[in-house]
Amino acid sequence: MPCTDLQGANPSLRGIESPQITAGVTLSFSLHGNIDRIEVSSYRIPTEIPESDGTYRWEHIDLSIVMVHAQGKYGLGYTYAGQPVSALIEGVLSRVIKGMDPMSPQLAYMSMWRNIRNMGRPGICSMAISAVDCALWDLKARLLEEPLVTLLGQVREVAAIYGSGGFTSYTDRELANQFEGWASQGIRAVKMKIGREPARDRERVGVARQAIGNATRLYVDANGAYAPREALAQTEMLAEHDVRWFEEPVSSDNLTGMRFVREHVGPRINIAAGEYGYDLCYFREMLNSGAVDVLQADITRCGGVTGFMQVAALCQAHNVQLSAHTAPAEHTPVACAAIPFTEIEYFHDHVRIEQMFFDGVPDLVDGQLRPDLSRAGNGLELRRKDAEKFAA
Repeated sequence: MPCTDLQGANPSLRGIESPQITAGVTLSFSLHGNIDRIEVSSYRIPTEIPESDGTYRWEHIDLSIVMVHAQGKYGLGYTYAGQPVSALIEGVLSRVIKGMDPMSPQLAYMSMWRNIRNMGRPGICSMAISAVDCALWDLKARLLEEPLVTLLGQVREVAAIYGSGGFTSYTDRELANQFEGWASQGIRAVKMKIGREPARDRERVGVARQAIGNATRLYVDANGAYAPREALAQTEMLAEHDVRWFEEPVSSDNLTGMRFVREHVGPRINIAAGEYGYDLCYFREMLNSGAVDVLQADITRCGGVTGFMQVAALCQAHNVQLSAHTAPAEHTPVACAAIPFTEIEYFHDHVRIEQMFFDGVPDLVDGQLRPDLSRAGNGLELRRKDAEKFAA
């Protein structure tokens, strides 16, 4: 836990033999010298068309991929951020984890947190640690020749998803086509962006509802575009179109304002937020404030596999559902291992990129993703030649 457990990572543990027991066989891994190489690469992928939400516009997606090598195998992790993250991994984190025991990703996690103390935890530092932590857990699973979800403890066979796009830059026809396509694939919920032009929100939400009919759930995401009373005023219109999920009605930094909206919104609309949570203290504060019905965590930001599973335990303690924010391929194993879980965000940009960059991406069947238990680790293999075209 970045907030309280950094003192528990004892540097004196390096060099001690760490026996691991698997199926009656003792496997001895040295804590020194096992992680021998770290590869990092950055990419910039143009979007199909310019995109926007309630508060931001973009025309490309940045991606950093890390591979951690030990004993002739590697683990793969990534985060949706670019060269600054890669530079931090190369310049700082690689030196921290090199020589550490690949069987102890939590020890590496705590060591990384300690070594970025004077740089600040949120943002780039957390995203860099997240990518490395995902790679470390993937490496451990591959060394044990187990699927990552099995290593974590599988509690469900499949993870439900919701289609996410509906950008404010879309025409009404583009919005309708995207949502009609997802509904026809058996996806049971879709999410659109609102808030850039509040006067048009009613019309756009109506277009979305007409496109998907009444059988598919409709979610909206304002990306913090509204003040609390503005957001509350919009909920009347959202209720008319049977919207079930209102994400970041106000800035996620304004937990008091978010709680105000949650306390006054109708009973059928859930308030969701958390995608910009970078450490466990933030998620604890969000849950303690009573600001959300559904807490979102992003494995590429919140501390990787280690952080995501810690957030899941917090949600379980607070009886709050957990949703995985974007990066569906990387989230599938943890979503099937976390006890409090609702849906993975099947984000249009990330779905496209993961299918371009990786073999082994989980198949979408009837609105659900299923981890491939025939593949070790997270099951992903980088298509290096395809990725090179987007090298930053």
